[in-house]
Amino acid sequence: MAHDHPQHSDARDHAHDHAHDGTHPDHDAGLADLLDLDAEVLGAYLDEVTAWAAQHAPDDPRRVVDLGAGTGTGTRALGRRFAAARLVAVDRSEAMAQRLRIAADEPGLAGRVEVVLADLDGVWPKVGAVDVAWAASSLHELADPDRVLRDVHAALRPGGLLVVVEMDTLPRFLPDDLGTGRPGLETRLHDALARAGWNAHPDWQPALEQAGFEVAARRTFTLDASPAPARAGRYARAYLSRVRGALDGQLAADDRDTLDRLLAHDGPDSLLRRRDLVVSGTRTAWAARRPLPVSAAPVSAAPVSPESTSAPDDPFSAAMEAFVTMRVLGDSRHGLDSLLDAPGEPAAGP
Repeated sequence: MAHDHPQHSDARDHAHDHAHDGTHPDHDAGLADLLDLDAEVLGAYLDEVTAWAAQHAPDDPRRVVDLGAGTGTGTRALGRRFAAARLVAVDRSEAMAQRLRIAADEPGLAGRVEVVLADLDGVWPKVGAVDVAWAASSLHELADPDRVLRDVHAALRPGGLLVVVEMDTLPRFLPDDLGTGRPGLETRLHDALARAGWNAHPDWQPALEQAGFEVAARRTFTLDASPAPARAGRYARAYLSRVRGALDGQLAADDRDTLDRLLAHDGPDSLLRRRDLVVSGTRTAWAARRPLPVSAAPVSAAPVSPESTSAPDDPFSAAMEAFVTMRVLGDSRHGLDSLLDAPGEPAAGP
């Protein structure tokens, strides 16, 4: 399962970058480290997204599900936001599930988190009735997202909320002029990744509506950690190392050499030593509800004319209620005279 991190977009090629089928444990371990750094550097952004989500969520949600939970970055943020909820963290990677189990014992989460090892491209997992579902950079990785959206819709209680988050622009770390190599390295890296389909995703609103959701809101969040946090160098190195592997053989020789100098553990150009890094990007979120059922329209009594001169036989009937209301309110011709007329009696004279 994918998460809120850089990844290849081809959901139908399960040999893609992070290969969460568990067959590439080294890749999973490297991705897990990247996700943990992502949480540390960009944690404030997630708190902003969950605060926005809470505005559209049902009151006091009891069960919150993180679909593609990774190491628990989103699960932690959801746990902070919905402090009384039970949390279900779903991922298909055993390596991720191990990290999730560790996270589940942290203060504030202990006793609240259930870890479910499941591939959403298979059978929908048994997660119970859900109040809030969260899918951060995971939906576009699925082979059949339309089917999964229908599954989520069925799992949500009426009025429940699904939040979908996607990365619009890949993270930026580098100044345009690094002082080494040709200016514009990161722009060229992003262009190459775009040609390879990294992080491509649709506007999810039509698919959400087709699955039966009402899209309550959409918002783009801007990430801008400048000056960069203390561990930004490690975060940039973990991310750009994966970029280097994905673009192997596609970079110009001078760009490859510059990137290798940046990725070195030491040296004047090492990302771990630079003080000119930034962390920026944008992500878009959709808040979509399962509609509440339409209540049956109440049966209304037949209208009673203000001119009626006899009350219904049953003093507790809807017809009597309507009769009394109309006699009290009258119409423009009756006014206060209607209050003076007893049923079946002539109007009082002067």
